[in-house]
Amino acid sequence: MQNDKKYFKTELHCHSKDASPCSTESAQSLVEIYQKAGYDTVVITNHYSHYVYDHYGCKNIGEYVDIFMRGVENMQSAAKGKLTVIFGMELRMKDTPNDYLCFGVTEEFLRNTPNIFDLTYHEFFNICEQKGWLFIQAHPFRKGILIVDPAYIHGMEVYNGHIGHQARNFIAKQWAEEYGLIQTSGTDLHYSYVPASGGILTKEKITSIEQLVKVLKSRDYQLLQSDKCR
Repeated sequence: MQNDKKYFKTELHCHSKDASPCSTESAQSLVEIYQKAGYDTVVITNHYSHYVYDHYGCKNIGEYVDIFMRGVENMQSAAKGKLTVIFGMELRMKDTPNDYLCFGVTEEFLRNTPNIFDLTYHEFFNICEQKGWLFIQAHPFRKGILIVDPAYIHGMEVYNGHIGHQARNFIAKQWAEEYGLIQTSGTDLHYSYVPASGGILTKEKITSIEQLVKVLKSRDYQLLQSDKCR
């Protein structure tokens, strides 16, 4: 499945400086990086957390959602049809140091859920279950991350390409296989010097978050990864 003429490349984890203060890359820079690397679709998963909320000095959740959505809109505008850009998020609640990739969450839900950071991961998982969204633990075995009950996540990021963070991808892979979890891959790109290496290969181009959720649930895809990140 490595023939890019027959299969489509989708990134599942990246950040722009428009809404993730830890990133140095503009929307335009990300488009250039992923286009050069041969990707067809990028899921922009900027951080959505109480830390970022405080960083921007937001007075209410509406102000924060405006900033968060600006990151999506700027990326889509910069793409100009060269890439398909899909809205995702990397969520962190107050009760945990863990990060979760959420696929399917809507802007309307974010605006109507001002207490989102006060929810437990159990509670948010149940919301995702009810709505048909996916709740994937990002870099689950990075230092400082807590192991969670696999009954309350849909999957694990078994390949994380963030250089220098010791993701221990091989453990995540073993854990996901042991518990029958959905497996995902993402570059977790924050900086231009990190090569785009993560994501999935699919037979059809991913053009919407609904389609992505369906594909991930079907498990009919191949993981992209590099041996440089373990």
